[in-house]
Amino acid sequence: MEKITRKNSPGCRSSFRIFRAWIKKSGARIVIIFEGRDAAGKGGVIKRITQWVSPRVFRVVALPAPTDREKTQIYMQRYFAHFPAAGEMVIFDRSWYNRPGVERVMGFSSEEKVRRFLDLAPGFEAAIVESGITLLKCFLDVSEEEQERRFRQRIDDPLRQWKLSPMDVESYNRWWDYTRAYDEMIRTTDTRHAPWWIVPSNDKKRARINCISHILSSIPYEPVAFEEPELGKRQKRPDDFVDDTTPRNVVPDVL
Repeated sequence: MEKITRKNSPGCRSSFRIFRAWIKKSGARIVIIFEGRDAAGKGGVIKRITQWVSPRVFRVVALPAPTDREKTQIYMQRYFAHFPAAGEMVIFDRSWYNRPGVERVMGFSSEEKVRRFLDLAPGFEAAIVESGITLLKCFLDVSEEEQERRFRQRIDDPLRQWKLSPMDVESYNRWWDYTRAYDEMIRTTDTRHAPWWIVPSNDKKRARINCISHILSSIPYEPVAFEEPELGKRQKRPDDFVDDTTPRNVVPDVL
């Protein structure tokens, strides 16, 4: 497969077209987890991936805070509901790793539950892989200085202010608490069957290209021949067809 660089990055579109066709044809099941620092660019990478493919094959899952009902379930249960069937790839924008990350730092989960998660996660992910699902875990990292620059950019730009949440502000204030939590999370759950892949993200464009290139090179997909459909012959207008003259609302033409 051709290496993706800044110069030939438009080729990603063609590669993902082939990748999408292969997933659908082969019945592959793929899960990609995106974790990382706030403002590290997770959303940008996901957007670049999904803008070139069918949402019927590539699904993005970004779960809100759990409901009262979900809080009574097994922790992993609400994630299972979104796992892929044959011919699908699911991208988790944040995942079950909320527990040793934000939940731990912000006090939403007890230390006992965090420790139990860290003990059980490697076995849980081994079971996922053994079931035939391809699991990739990406962690986007950014420096203190670059994160602050991006936060201040969001504050100053009205078009980006929606991106800045109270949790983002807390992550800024608790940089070193998050550093300790993420370091232990990665160290404990980095396994041979489900390793963590760190994506340095101070340079957003470089991070996107590197991450997309890594995903495409990690899964041995093959080109699938396009089955050109026969459009056939369009039916003729019926002799008894009459145009409908009922008034209709039409969007104004502003150009």
